[in-house]
Amino acid sequence: MLILLPPSEGKASGGRGRPLDLARLSHPALNPTRARLVEALARAAAEHPQALEAALGCSPAAVEQDARLLTSGTRPALERYTGVVFEALSYATLSPSGLRRANRSLRVASALFGLLSPQDRIPAYRFSGGTSLPGLGSLASAWRPALEPELQAVKGLVVDLRSGPYASLARAPGAVRVRVLRQTGSARTVVSHDNKHTKGLLARALCEGGASSVADVVEAGRTVADEVEVSGLSVDLVLHGLATARPRTGRDG
Repeated sequence: MLILLPPSEGKASGGRGRPLDLARLSHPALNPTRARLVEALARAAAEHPQALEAALGCSPAAVEQDARLLTSGTRPALERYTGVVFEALSYATLSPSGLRRANRSLRVASALFGLLSPQDRIPAYRFSGGTSLPGLGSLASAWRPALEPELQAVKGLVVDLRSGPYASLARAPGAVRVRVLRQTGSARTVVSHDNKHTKGLLARALCEGGASSVADVVEAGRTVADEVEVSGLSVDLVLHGLATARPRTGRDG
C-alpha cells in the first residue's frame, strides 16, 4: 500500500544535525530532478528575493528559508509538515503497528522533493505546486519524466489523497482517488479544511488497519465520513456537517 499525501504550507521551523543530503532521501531516482529544483529555488531566493516572494505569496522570512536550503538544519518530513492533514493524521501517536505501516506506506507529494517518506530529513522551505522557476518551465514538465515511472512501479494499492496542484505533477494510473464533500441540504461542496482534516483521518485509519483493495479504503472511509460512495477507483467521502465535529474513531490499535 502507498498513500500519497499533499504537503502543507505550514511547516515547523528549525532543525538539527546535518543539512539536506539528497543521497539520504528515499526514492533516489528522483535525485537529479530534486537537485535541479533545490539549486534553482535557492538561487532565486538569493538573487531575486522580491520576485520569489511575489510568486509564492509569502513573507521575506519564508524566502530567506529558501535561500538557506542547502545549509539549514533538517527534520523528518512528518515532523516538518504541520498543516491540517498532518494534525489529523497525528503520526507521532500511531500505534506501534500503525507507525511501522506508516513508515512503509506514507509518501508526501512535494513540489520540491517529489516523494518523501516520513523519516526523510528536509529543511524548512516554501515552494508550492503551482510555482515555476526561471529556466525550468512548469513543475509538471520537470517532474513527470521522473515521478510518473516511480509511481507506476508501485506494486499493490495506491491511495491518492493529493490536492489538484500536486496531482498534476504526475499521474498515478490505477490509484484510488479520494474526494471529500460536505453536504448541506441537496448541495455538495468541497470545503478546504474539511477536505484536509478528513483525508488526514483517513490516512491514519489506513495506517492503523492496513488496506489492499478499494473495499478496504471504503471500510476505512466509513469510520471518518457520514457516507461513502464508490465508482470504480473513485471514492467520495460525504460529510453532513463540520469534519471536526465528528468523533475521532478511525481504526486505532
